[in-house]
Amino acid sequence: MPEGTRFSRLARAGVLTSPGMQITDVHIHVQPWWELRPAIFDAMTRGRSDLDELHRIMKSPAHLLRRLDADGIARAVLVNYPSPEQMGFTHDANEYVARYCAEAPDRLVAMGGVHPRFAEDAGAEVRRAVATGVRALKVHPPHMGFAANAYLDGLDGLRAIYEEAQRLRVPVMIHTGTSIFPGARSRLGEPMAVDDVAVDFPDLRIILAHGGRPLWMEQAFFLVRRFPNVFMDVSSIPPRAVLRYFPRLAEIADKVLYGSDWPSPGVRSMAANARDFQALPLPAEALVKMLETNARTLFP
Repeated sequence: MPEGTRFSRLARAGVLTSPGMQITDVHIHVQPWWELRPAIFDAMTRGRSDLDELHRIMKSPAHLLRRLDADGIARAVLVNYPSPEQMGFTHDANEYVARYCAEAPDRLVAMGGVHPRFAEDAGAEVRRAVATGVRALKVHPPHMGFAANAYLDGLDGLRAIYEEAQRLRVPVMIHTGTSIFPGARSRLGEPMAVDDVAVDFPDLRIILAHGGRPLWMEQAFFLVRRFPNVFMDVSSIPPRAVLRYFPRLAEIADKVLYGSDWPSPGVRSMAANARDFQALPLPAEALVKMLETNARTLFP
């Protein structure tokens, strides 16, 4: 399709960035960077020219909102999770993200987490996080050191997390795919472990972060198609490569969420990422779902 034709089609559908555009980026990392382990901080920030701005953003919702406005992003989900041994983040990340997002609850969605090995009562910790304003939870197997279905092997705290999230109707994002950070155990990011979670907790809304990239895209696609409450985001996948990894993406447009993974390594700009995604040769109605309406359903 000629570029001009696609531009006109998307413009008519209201998909291209404009004052009326309502993109939700469901995966950005605004976190308490001062808790990061030095080696992780170095990997996160190496080669960036915008560190002064990022440091301001990590401490100031007003600075983030200005950046969102400049990049044409209406709403964002701020992904946080405890990982004391791997990343350095503690359960204090829940209070941080809840307090941060409370400054603009119509635009910022707080995602926190509970580490079942560092919580005396994981279920109570979920309830505490939700009471403070956390609206979704993140489970990161490669950074937490257990598989997504480790409750089958005796990690009872993980079962309690899923049970409470299901009861409270709080979505759970599960990292799928590899991680480049020092010490991460990428084998634990294989998506098929989520098959057990979806079977055992059928009412739990699950988001497969990163769609299993770059090794397990077919597994992620299978899980999204099989289970009504399993979704996936496409964050950290270079937008121009998305259809190479997911050539049938339009078939699951109702279950896909747009995300950038900004400012993780390799993601320099929310605006450029969103622009490249919008330029994909996909039906306009599919792009609207992935960029806007699906996220409104999961994070109303």
